[in-house]
Amino acid sequence: MWNIDKAYIDGAFVPVQGTEVVEIANPATEQRIGSATLANRDDAKRAIAAAQRAQPALAATGKAERIEMLERLRTAVLARTDAIRDATIEEYGGPLARAQWVSDYASQCFANAARTLEAFEFTRRVGDSTVTLAPVGVAGLIAPWNSVAGSVCSKLASAIAAGCASVIKPSELGPIQARVVTEALHDAGLPAGAFNVLLGRGADVGDEIATHPGIAKLSFTGSTPTGKLIARAALDTMKRVSLALTGKSASIVLDDADFASALPLALNAAFMNNGQACVAGTRLLIPRARMPEAIERIAAIATALRVGDPRDPATAIGPLLNAAQFERIQRFIRRGKEQGATLVAGGEGRPEGLSRGWYVRPTVFADVRNDMDIAREEIFGPVLSVLGYEGEDEAVAIANDSPYGLQAYVFSSDAQRAGRVAARLEAGTVLVNRIAPDLLAPFGGVKQSGLGREFGVFGLEAFLEPKTITTA
Repeated sequence: MWNIDKAYIDGAFVPVQGTEVVEIANPATEQRIGSATLANRDDAKRAIAAAQRAQPALAATGKAERIEMLERLRTAVLARTDAIRDATIEEYGGPLARAQWVSDYASQCFANAARTLEAFEFTRRVGDSTVTLAPVGVAGLIAPWNSVAGSVCSKLASAIAAGCASVIKPSELGPIQARVVTEALHDAGLPAGAFNVLLGRGADVGDEIATHPGIAKLSFTGSTPTGKLIARAALDTMKRVSLALTGKSASIVLDDADFASALPLALNAAFMNNGQACVAGTRLLIPRARMPEAIERIAAIATALRVGDPRDPATAIGPLLNAAQFERIQRFIRRGKEQGATLVAGGEGRPEGLSRGWYVRPTVFADVRNDMDIAREEIFGPVLSVLGYEGEDEAVAIANDSPYGLQAYVFSSDAQRAGRVAARLEAGTVLVNRIAPDLLAPFGGVKQSGLGREFGVFGLEAFLEPKTITTA
């Protein structure tokens, strides 16, 4: 039974001053597995003060010192890979394969940042001037519940590479994952205050981080409505803000695609992480001339997906996070039927044989119009909308007809043709004939999917401020 009642501030685990207690349940069984006491605004102020004290020394470090810190972080997190994986399964319901990927990715973030830093030039000549790139200052890092370990480690890796101390607020819905990751980070032995971690509500801890003048930079991953609130809160102190927000990703299957290979990938993109992923390809665009064949294959693939115990290697889809997520998905399924979409797989309720746990049926709708709610809104569950198109121009128009533009997918037997289509899509990332991202390439969205980029050089530069010195 977990009892989490400490924050990590100034290099040590300390009791929080907050008094709100939240219960932790295993989503696969609905059984209570612990509780967490949330930090409050005063705890956030303590964490910010610790980061401010650490910032001058961290900013003064050289490239070699930062690489050494990143290597220590990688080693420490790697040593806890199994614990991070198990926490993801227990608290979040992530299927084993996905949980293993996330736990491996958490340590890889630091290796990627070290690799980026090795080749990075902090001083450059531009015209008659010298431009230096200096740490922006203390960073506030806010991570979502659907990717605690990955988001925390990715953001922290860029902050350390840039020489920025940080205050990290993982979602209060992921306290076990946050605790396990923080214990791993602590083992790296970084200077006290270089990073600080606390769980708390957005209304107090999140607001303090977003408004405190001691925070110079905010990096947030989460929903667009929350991102807008954070951006507004940061405005008075002119914080630098990076936002990775809501997605409603389109997957375009071109008419020359091999359905036998493309459609399983497309459904994997739609249902990854139990459908709880901002990059999930939940709008699948199929040529109308090949729609009957596609629907038959898609329905068969979806129906065959194993839903159940996330610890079982054969499981493709585990439970959703909690009851609220379960009910949200049920509402969207009902809405899809009410608006005239055709249900071809799944539907309301739990899968057969699963009477407990927040399990939903992998659901596919055909005959979807792009103005339906299931095609416009981020559902955040295993619900796929299939839309038809006549030609490339219409496919691109449908894909781009969205307020969001995070990550898109294109499947084709002609790589050059797919590349031309990808170039026309309004998305921060387009994956062609693959669903695995490039973790050194920039990641982020356009339109209401966010501001700024993470990963690699672009992620590092997001924590740096250029200064121009021009002499006579």
